[in-house]
Amino acid sequence: MTIRSIIASLLFLAAPCSSAALAAYPDKPLRLIVPWAPGGSTDALARAIAQRMGQTMGQTVVVENRSGASGRIGLEIAAKAPPDGYTLAVVELPHAIAPAVFTQMPYDLVRDFAPVSLIGESPLILFADSARYKTGDIQRFLADARKGGDTPLLIATSGNGSISHLSAKMLEAQASLKVDAVPYRGSAPALSDVAAQLVGGHFATLASGSSLLGAGKVAALMVTSTSRLVALPAVPTAAEARLPGMQLSQWWAIVVPARTPPDIAARLNMEVNQALVYGPTRDRLSSQGVELKGSSREQLAAFLRSEIARWARVVRDAGIQPE
Repeated sequence: MTIRSIIASLLFLAAPCSSAALAAYPDKPLRLIVPWAPGGSTDALARAIAQRMGQTMGQTVVVENRSGASGRIGLEIAAKAPPDGYTLAVVELPHAIAPAVFTQMPYDLVRDFAPVSLIGESPLILFADSARYKTGDIQRFLADARKGGDTPLLIATSGNGSISHLSAKMLEAQASLKVDAVPYRGSAPALSDVAAQLVGGHFATLASGSSLLGAGKVAALMVTSTSRLVALPAVPTAAEARLPGMQLSQWWAIVVPARTPPDIAARLNMEVNQALVYGPTRDRLSSQGVELKGSSREQLAAFLRSEIARWARVVRDAGIQPE
């Protein structure tokens, strides 16, 4: 065990919780903060898990959408909440990217939060409007974009520093296109404007786009996984579209404010992991392209540190200047 891991373990044990307090927990509803607008993949994932946790914990787990600032507003609220186990938050890949693209951060993802558990991951899909494109029509989409010459392709994003923003920049580099990234407050409003042909496309998870896709309002052109999705067998991978560098996945995890008693954080870890193996929850989310993956608290802590370091390198290599 390294000195760093020993220190991390001691920090986990630094806030004791009496057995009486743990026995009474929870004695009121909990809230799970989702830092994006309703209707996206994070919202769908949070609601499925919150529903099951509410059943097993005997208290309602209320999903609270607090969107804005590329997911930073909701997480700032969670960081400042009392560390009593009644406020949880969903963190995801954009929160690991943010320290590299914003010079002013209202919280520190490692210092201001205690890990609970990983919850899953999902590849991204490039969606475009179905009036012009059909399933898997990635080559026609790229050809049309190149015909625009100096007119940039408008790609909707969930804000600067989001995974959809980086995906747009990666598409620009890989496909030799000129792309303008248009920020939105989440995938739900972004995809609505894709369907209305106000922007050219948007990278999002299947969970975010499934409703509009099922209604025939948008088309799925390409998936960023190494293999095709079972749910979308006709949609080619990025490698098949001759964009091999675009293999990436969105991930999600649950955290609580720092100094939350470790006994309570451990209880929440158990509850989240039980929700992830519950059959109806797995079926509900797997059909939307989400691969559920639980973890220990220590595994999540190490994962967050590694992702922050990894995406700092990606942002630097992509030439994205911090704001």
